[in-house]
Amino acid sequence: MESHKAFWLWEFLGRLHPLAVHFPVSLLLLAALLELFTVKNYHSKFRPGINVLLITGAVSALISAFLGWLLYSHGEYSGNTLTIHQWTGLITAGLSLIVLVLLYFIRKGKGSILAYRAVLFITAFGVAVAGHFGASLTHGDDYLSSTLPWDKDYAPASAAKFNMASLGSDTAKLTKKQEIELNTDVRAILAHNCYKCHSAEKMKGGLRLDGKHLAFKGGEDGPVIVAGNAAESELFHRISLPADDKDVMPAKGKKLADRDIAIIKFWINKGAPWPEDGSQASLFRVAKLEPRNPALPVATAGLSNPIDLWTNQYFSKNKIQWVKPVDDRLYLRRIFLDIVGLLPSPADLDKFEKDPRPDKRAIWVKALLNRDDDYAQHWLSFWNDILRNDYTGTGYITGGRFDITDWLYKSLKSNKSYNQIVTELINPTDASKGFIAGIQWRGVVNSSQRTEMQAAQNVSQVFLGLNLKCTSCHNSFISDWKLNDAYGFANIFADTTLEVNRCDKPTGKYVDPKMLWAQLGTITSKAPVTEKRRQLAENLLKPQDGRLYRTMVNRIWAQMMGRGMVEPVDVMDNAPWDQDLLDWLAFNFSANKADLKDLIYQIATSKTYQLPSVGFKEVALISNPDYKFKGMLRRRMSAEQFTDAVSSIIYPMFADSNLKYNPFTHAAKPTFIRASLVANNNYLTALGRPNRETVATSRDSQANLLQALELTNGSMFNDVLKRGAQQWKTKFSDPDLLIREIYQRALAREPTAKEFALAKKALGKSPGVAAIQDFFWAVVLLPEFQIIS
Repeated sequence: MESHKAFWLWEFLGRLHPLAVHFPVSLLLLAALLELFTVKNYHSKFRPGINVLLITGAVSALISAFLGWLLYSHGEYSGNTLTIHQWTGLITAGLSLIVLVLLYFIRKGKGSILAYRAVLFITAFGVAVAGHFGASLTHGDDYLSSTLPWDKDYAPASAAKFNMASLGSDTAKLTKKQEIELNTDVRAILAHNCYKCHSAEKMKGGLRLDGKHLAFKGGEDGPVIVAGNAAESELFHRISLPADDKDVMPAKGKKLADRDIAIIKFWINKGAPWPEDGSQASLFRVAKLEPRNPALPVATAGLSNPIDLWTNQYFSKNKIQWVKPVDDRLYLRRIFLDIVGLLPSPADLDKFEKDPRPDKRAIWVKALLNRDDDYAQHWLSFWNDILRNDYTGTGYITGGRFDITDWLYKSLKSNKSYNQIVTELINPTDASKGFIAGIQWRGVVNSSQRTEMQAAQNVSQVFLGLNLKCTSCHNSFISDWKLNDAYGFANIFADTTLEVNRCDKPTGKYVDPKMLWAQLGTITSKAPVTEKRRQLAENLLKPQDGRLYRTMVNRIWAQMMGRGMVEPVDVMDNAPWDQDLLDWLAFNFSANKADLKDLIYQIATSKTYQLPSVGFKEVALISNPDYKFKGMLRRRMSAEQFTDAVSSIIYPMFADSNLKYNPFTHAAKPTFIRASLVANNNYLTALGRPNRETVATSRDSQANLLQALELTNGSMFNDVLKRGAQQWKTKFSDPDLLIREIYQRALAREPTAKEFALAKKALGKSPGVAAIQDFFWAVVLLPEFQIIS
């Protein structure tokens, strides 16, 4: 509809339509849902609530329809989608009034309940349809479906890096780094939204946008980019049109997000910077492959661990002061949780604090590392995540997946070298083949989910810190890697050469198996797959491959310190906060026979590890490229650590009555079963354990609503607390002793006077099971208990 100048109030009221329309949608849908619960009893307890929802919903539907008409009259929307949305909205508003009339007659004893319910459910359906077409107007007709992996137009959202707000004004000059970030974001937007119609595979309107000279040349109607002037650029004009305009781009109503449009506009106005075709390598940071052993900084008084020498140099450069290390209580809690995944007992703490030896911290670290069984069961979770090994889930029932638990546990318990672990995973035995075999999905899968491509993706991600998932579908727009690179690497794991598929469409092209880095060697093209995997393992372990060791060192550092030197840990081409420290640790890890326990020992005994923990007000700051290291990142216990900590507090003194079968020693032992050995369940999932159908190299340490619900109302967690409370009640008749005991076991300290008074008041003189259970719950949910600080 042609717009014209209207009285400001009508325009203002019209723009309230998107706000008001949510009321009838939610109210009428909820009323229809509740009505289902009254099918057998119309006069149920829900009836008063349903009546209120219907009255409010019908009134708000009428108001929304009126505001929608104002928006239509004075707004800029048009097209078939608008017409459908308009009429379904008006019909729904009318039906809601009919529902009220029928409800009125029922209350008078004259109406038909069946007719009322039929119109109500039709109204609810109409609300949903009207809402869908309303969303299509603003977000495109595939706003929801395009997020689903099986949708033909699915494309994962790009992670924009460029921060326009950081410039302060459009006139500010871009730095080289900002220019790279801006160009990367623009190309990501073009790749996700434009390449399907404007690239080598399809050149609609004679326009290609996958190369600088082609993009600036334009299409059949001339140039689409006028560098320095977005307003005159056809590209910006097309992406700015309303979603249902016949000329909008991308086509089919899939409108770009406002932020993406703003980035394109900003980029064009900045002169549309784009590196020359063929010199793309200069656009992205590429980490060096070869190992490097930088000379250690000059020794400093009080610092002997090489990690501390590098940290001291880093602190001096960044004007950061060393602070006093954490006390014995915090340090002991750290090393117990990080090395064996358990809390220290009160006896452990007492013995540690009274230990007179000046090197007692190093001695205790070594002792914990020698607890082979506890060490293996704790670190099993870390390895299960990155090797996507689990005990149940997709593929196990159909024989399309194999677990490697027994092999992995024995490897960790015997402290098998990292080199040997890599070898046995890439060129596996039957016991270790699950990682390379991947998941044989049932039904039809796209080409990037074939087991050979899974192997390529998983090996590159886990061992090399390189994500090939996008490159398995098309040439990467955030790195120099090409589709042929991914297929060449995948063919190492294939019995027959795979045909290259671009965006799941066969190209008729084939590539020979090859290494991602040519300097690491070659793969015999016609060799059996077992031989190709053997060659791959040998090539990855060559002295030239420093990246293999940097990647694992960075993962172990992140596991113990809360953040990697390189973040994210799967993008090892990103700059670390200290290149020298990372290179030195990786070089010496390799030189020391790739001993994982020695690496953990070196980190845990450094004064760097003993610094007070650091927190951030915003999660985004943790991955900020300008991050400055000042100490380990404060973090929450993992799902397994929290579960084991609760178990160790609730049941340790009653172990003799809780003999559990250990599946690895094939014997009964007086302890609880460690959470790392338990199949995933709703409780562990809520606390952050991944399903392991894909490689999981990090876990979110932030609390969320699902966790809050599980820890307050979850049956499994509360059942554990209840059963523990029943046993504690039989053990303690004196509530004073019970309070002190639980504080010692949970927090490794005595309660303060205020805490003691509150706990005693809550428990009473003769506490029952419910009171003790509540007390347990209050203690284990304290941040002091849950956070590794």
